[in-house]
Amino acid sequence: MYAKCGNMVSARQVFDKMHMKDAVSWNAIISAYVQNAFDEEALLFFCEMQKAGMESDQFTFGSVLRSCASLEALNQGIQIHNYVIKCGLMADVFVGSALLDMYCKCNNRKDARKIFNRLQEQNIVSWNAMIAGYAQTDGEEALKLFFQMLRLGMRPDHFTFATVLDTCAILAAVGFGKQIHNHIIKSKLNEDVFVASALVDMYCKCGNMLSAHEVFDKMLERDYVSWNAMIAGYAQHGHANEALEMFGQMQQEVIKPNHATFVGVLSGCSHAGLLDEGYFYFYLMTQEYDLVPTLEHYACMIDLLGRAGHLDEAKQFIDKMPFEADVVIWRSLLGACRQHGNVELGEHAAGQILKLVPDDAAGYVLLSNIYAAAGQWDDVAKVRKMMKQKGVRKEPGCSWIEVKNKVHTFIVRDKSHPQTQEIYVKLEELAKQMKDAGYRPDTNLVLHDVDEEQKEQFLWHHSEKLAIVFGLIMTPPDTPIQIFKNLRVCGDCHTAIKYISKIVGREIVVRDGSRFHHFKGGICSCGNYW
Repeated sequence: MYAKCGNMVSARQVFDKMHMKDAVSWNAIISAYVQNAFDEEALLFFCEMQKAGMESDQFTFGSVLRSCASLEALNQGIQIHNYVIKCGLMADVFVGSALLDMYCKCNNRKDARKIFNRLQEQNIVSWNAMIAGYAQTDGEEALKLFFQMLRLGMRPDHFTFATVLDTCAILAAVGFGKQIHNHIIKSKLNEDVFVASALVDMYCKCGNMLSAHEVFDKMLERDYVSWNAMIAGYAQHGHANEALEMFGQMQQEVIKPNHATFVGVLSGCSHAGLLDEGYFYFYLMTQEYDLVPTLEHYACMIDLLGRAGHLDEAKQFIDKMPFEADVVIWRSLLGACRQHGNVELGEHAAGQILKLVPDDAAGYVLLSNIYAAAGQWDDVAKVRKMMKQKGVRKEPGCSWIEVKNKVHTFIVRDKSHPQTQEIYVKLEELAKQMKDAGYRPDTNLVLHDVDEEQKEQFLWHHSEKLAIVFGLIMTPPDTPIQIFKNLRVCGDCHTAIKYISKIVGREIVVRDGSRFHHFKGGICSCGNYW
């Protein structure tokens, strides 16, 4: 009773006063510590239980393995695994699932898979643990497991669907997401608020706001998760007014916003340059909802001020923060300095980043780009020499597109794709049409000290252009093309895609490292503000 009320002090006092302690009482106190997130104490009591000569059962192991999973304590988990073997409980489904979950959460999928394959009975708990384990680092394998689960006749539950939908969102695999949506409808779980919210989030992150809104509108019950997903979705797509309208509707429904809600709202203001509104909602958090802004909210405000060119104000905002700025904050300011060409403040921001994380590749790259844009090639060389000496490597830019449920990935000047020749022929054909329409490559964005012709070649073969051309070849005319990029889309590609959308008469959706761009008829939804 005390444990369920969260009163572990009283629970412990009752346990200590017991004259006779059996396995049930030991299991109860260990389970109580686990349920109240006192995982280290739970493991200590397990050790005391062994010293007392008390025999552990499946309930004991289920509890302590859960603690190991929470703490990511792999060594202790392996020791408990050995106890399980000694006790002859490896065939127990409950214990096997707990072992599987522990290995997954400790990032040891190899041993997790061994446990999974040896289970005499693979129930929904073990399938969910295995799928969730792979979803952390290998989303494609997680989806393969999910479809294998379906082929074997296992019925997914709301947790399964939420996990694989989140995986689809991360991979931007909208084709698989739609298939899973169909299975959800067949399973009659489309009205489950947990599953429906995951669907909304998946469609938002995969660039399909229309489907997201359809799912949201059909929800019989909406919690703050579903509202937050829609607000964040509109924000990421650059539809700030819709995000703010959604926030207003949320207030009318008397759903109390939380920290994540305001991250979405402030992000929407940042992407649209709504400076006054950003300040209004930032202070609304504390004044009306008693929410203390976190680093994430401050990062949104720094981003908003930086994008708008208010760099000194952004720096003052950092100086007034009630805690030390982290790498994300300084990186946001450094990115703004690169965008607006402020070398002095950029040097300061880069210095702060490298104090916190000496091998931060983004800090070096952004500083190098600031120097290059200012024509300070000696300083560029110094930064690149420092990177080489410290073994710091720039994250390579890549773009990908999903065609017929298969993901095709491209890097700059990529020639590894089986259809490379066809792609480059189409690219040259398109380049001629674009130039005839008035497009001129912005060679100022090539941050290498080379001649103009080489700069043009660099620009023509950017990964996003290759992915788009592949999409034009492989998809029917008049259908939208959707690509994804791990980094911010460059200014030249942004201009080029506007021309491409007009020439081919197709909508092109690009999700880069921070937001969505919808290109149609030569216009981008961001209004050239990103």
